[in-house]
Order: sequence, then structure tokens, then C-alpha cells
Amino acid sequence: MRRSSSWVRQRAQSLLPARDDLAAMLRQPRRDLIAGLTVAIVALPLALGFGISSGLGAAAGLTTAVIAGALAAAFGGSSLQVSGPTGAMTVVLVPIVHAHGAAGVLTVGLMAGLILIGLAIAKAGRYMAFVPAPVVEGFTLGIAAVIGLQQIPAALGVHPPDGDQVAVVAARSVAAFATHPHWAAAGTTALVAVAILVGGRLRPAVPFSILAVIAATVATELAGLDIARIGSLPSGLTAPSLSFIDLSALSSLAGAALAVAALAALESLLSAAVADGMGVNHRHDPDRELFGQGIANLVVPMFGGVPATGAIARTAVNVRSGAGSRLAALIHAAVLAAIIYTAAPLVERIPVAALAGVLLATAVRMVEVGSVRAMARATRSDAIVLALTAIATLALDLVKAVILGLIVAGALALRAVARSATLRQMPLHPDLPGNHTAEERALLDQHIVAYRIDGPLLFAAHHFLLELSEVATVSVVILRMSAVSAIDASGALVLKDAIQKLQHRGMTVLISGIRPDHNRPLAALAVITQLHAAGQVFPNTPDAIHAARAHLFSTGVLHPPTAEPDTATASRNS
Repeated sequence: MRRSSSWVRQRAQSLLPARDDLAAMLRQPRRDLIAGLTVAIVALPLALGFGISSGLGAAAGLTTAVIAGALAAAFGGSSLQVSGPTGAMTVVLVPIVHAHGAAGVLTVGLMAGLILIGLAIAKAGRYMAFVPAPVVEGFTLGIAAVIGLQQIPAALGVHPPDGDQVAVVAARSVAAFATHPHWAAAGTTALVAVAILVGGRLRPAVPFSILAVIAATVATELAGLDIARIGSLPSGLTAPSLSFIDLSALSSLAGAALAVAALAALESLLSAAVADGMGVNHRHDPDRELFGQGIANLVVPMFGGVPATGAIARTAVNVRSGAGSRLAALIHAAVLAAIIYTAAPLVERIPVAALAGVLLATAVRMVEVGSVRAMARATRSDAIVLALTAIATLALDLVKAVILGLIVAGALALRAVARSATLRQMPLHPDLPGNHTAEERALLDQHIVAYRIDGPLLFAAHHFLLELSEVATVSVVILRMSAVSAIDASGALVLKDAIQKLQHRGMTVLISGIRPDHNRPLAALAVITQLHAAGQVFPNTPDAIHAARAHLFSTGVLHPPTAEPDTATASRNS
């Protein structure tokens, strides 16, 4: 009991903020202040846009950016990470809103927070390193496509048609626009997106997203255009409440909560890894990052916010702006909170089409064309995994897409490993016991053949059966297995089938050099049971060759010499 309580206490201490975090925040506060202000300017239109895209409204997006941004910064495992609403999470939330309404989304967020805390306690963060790069690249590509398609109704100024598939909804929106075009909305979206993409390429340090939104808002106000606006926002954060929880719906929302938690873990740890690569001497704690995201998602639904994750784009801006500690992310949250309390009436006038332009530009910038091209050209397996994950993200949902990508990547990798095994014919002379004339060696070569199996003997080892079955007719086949690295049941059965085929052709099969850890699968499947009983399994190759010679003499295939040569046994190699 004491041991378990001590473990819990130590685990809790490893996940909670430490004094080192506070010390790091006091080292360069000016740089963190500038970085936090910069990130807040970039995050404002994104938070508004993702809140609207999720179906819960702009206020939910801002609330999430403030609450989750502050809590994840304080409790998370990365000192550079910036958290909030993201496009990937929006993709998952839209069908939940359609099926269960706003209360369903808030309940799912609360449940996902508990799951993330559980994953942190279970030390699940380390497994993120096993996600293959093509899965991540395909996942990102698919998310970018979904985010872009989600903006089509707002970009064209049409009411979002019914439907769960974003591609179908986008197509219906285009058809509605063709019938009744709304050029003010389409033009606003296009101008904002182009300004961000072109301006960002020419002047990366300038926050063109907020400048473009301000310009679009002023222009549409002065021109008096009939264009949809964000609408009313609260003048402050709502009081915490748990009244949204519907206990009767918990079981039906469990699957959605798992999906949200999985996505939050995946995207947050990916973003933290990106921040490590961009920063200097910064390494995140994956388990603590899961804990921080869990705390954030546990609390933010109580204020009416949507589930949050680490945001790659905002985190990158934070690092590039010179952030050195988690103080920058905290300042970003404080600035957004100040906007909620002081500038809500101004934010309400922002055109929805302008935010659609911001998100379209974000979707375009998410795709690293060079990285996708390089990954697709690396190997055929990488290209298949990348394309399959991207298509599944678009057609199914993000968590299913990642799981499918992992399964296919694992299967292709295992297939490649299994097929890397080789079968090589080896000369007898180095292991031939005793002294022999050239004539005697030639006679033995005519009747004995030795093969060495190199690598893993796994499920894809069926080519061994073909190679062994094509062995020319000899009296004895020696299988050297000291270089076999692994054996599974499928590989053992393939070997058993090959041995039986050789025996059916009248050949004697001898085996040498079986590693102790390989005896179990071979014995369990009766691969070598009969050979053991017949004395045809040997610890090393020289013993097997000696037995093969004796067999040839006993069967009359070879005739013993009149004078037995020196039988001093050479050093035996397995």
C-alpha cells in the first residue's frame, strides 16, 4: 500500500509544474512578451474561424483559446507550445454537433480531458515516436483538404447545406452559389486569402492574417455590403457550469470522446515535437504534455469552449517570434481575454467570409509540397501509406485515418522485413571435418548441399519454399540456421513444408545451429520433432557434415577409402 501511494505521489509530482518552469519564465520576459503579443494577433482570427466552423460559434473559439491556452501552457510538457482550437479538431467536432448538439460537444470535451489525464498517468506519451512519417504527412494533407472544403459555404456566402461529408457539402454549396451568386462574400474571401499567402511569402514577419481581416472589415463596412458578420459575442467569459452534461448520453458519446482524445494527443505531441526541432535546447515531456492537454480539455467545456489541442501553426509563430518559455503562451491567452472584455463589439463586425479566407490560407500553408513530394518518392510503401491516410482523412474521420495508416504502414514494414531474409548456398570445405583430397571433396559436393538462412523467418517467407523446392537432386540437404534472427509460426510452418517436400523427393534433411530461443516455435509446430528423433539436428555445421558423410557411406552412395584419413577435427564453427 505504501509502495503504491509513493508511486502515485512521485507520478503526480512529475506531471505538475515545477520551480524550473517559473525560473525559465523570468529569464527573458521581454522576448516572451513580444512573442505572446504576436501569437495573439495570429490566433484571434483563427480562434474565431475555428469556433464558427465547429458549429458552436466564434465565442466558443475565443473561450477555448483563452482557457485552454492558459491551462495547457501552465501544465503542459512543452515550454514553447501554444494550444487552442484547431482545424483538425474542428473536423472531428462537426459530426458530433450534428448528432448531439452543443451539449454533446461539451460533454465529449470533458470526457476526452479525463482520457488524456489517464494516458499521461499511464506514460502513453512515449508511443508517439512510433507513428511513421508518411502517416503524419498524409494526416496533415487530409486535414488541410477538409479544412479548405469546410470553408466553401462561408466563402461563397451561402447557407451551409445539410450533410456530414465535407466534399458533398462543398459541392452543394457551389451549386447553390451558381444559382444565386454572392460576389461580395466570394471576393472578400479571395482577397483575404491572397493577401495572407502572398504577403506571408514576401514579409513572413508581418501578421498579414489580422491585417487582412481588419482591412476586409473596414472595407465592407464603408461600402455597406450585405455580407454575413460574426454576430454577438459575450462581453466576458461565462461562469463555470456542469449543467450541460447529459448522463444518459455518456455511453453513446464514449466513441466520440476516444476519437477527440486520440486526436488531441496526436496533434499536441506532433506540435510539441515540431517546436523542439525549431527551438534550441528545448525538449518536451510527452506525458506531461498529455496531462496539460487533459487539464485544459477538462476545464474548457465548463466555460462553453470546444476541445483543444496544441496548434502547430501558432506554436511555430511563437518559436519564430523568439519565445523562450511558457510565459509567451500565457501572455497570448491574456491578450485574447482582454479582447473579449474590451473589444467584443468590434470583433462582432468581422465578416465571416474574411475568416473563411484566413482558414483557406491556413489550409494551403499546412501542406509542405516539398515534403509530400519527397515522401511520395521515397519508397512505394511510403507513397501508399501517405495517399491512403490522406484519402481516409477526407472520406472517414481523422482517428480512423490514422489507425488505418498505422495498420497499413506496419503491415508493409513487416512484409519488407520478412522478405529481407535470404537463402544462400554455402561451400562445404570450410566446415568439412578431417583432411580430404580434392577428389573426395568433389564427391561430397555432388551429394551434399548446404544452405544458410539469413534474417527473419516470418509470415512472408514463402519464397523459401520455392527456392528449397528447386534444389537439384542430392542425397543430403543441410540447413544452417545460426543466422536466423527471428521465427514466427508462419515462418516455422513454411520451413516444415519445405522439409517435407525435400524428404518426399528422397533427400535427407539435416539442420544445424538452431538458436535456443527458436526451439520453442519449431517444437510447438512439430517442425523438427521427427528430425530430432532421427538424430538429424546438430549444434553446428561440422557435426552435420560429419553425419552426412556417415549417411552416404552407410547407404552405399559413397564407398569408404581403403585408408582412413586423419580425422583430427578442425575447429568447429556453428
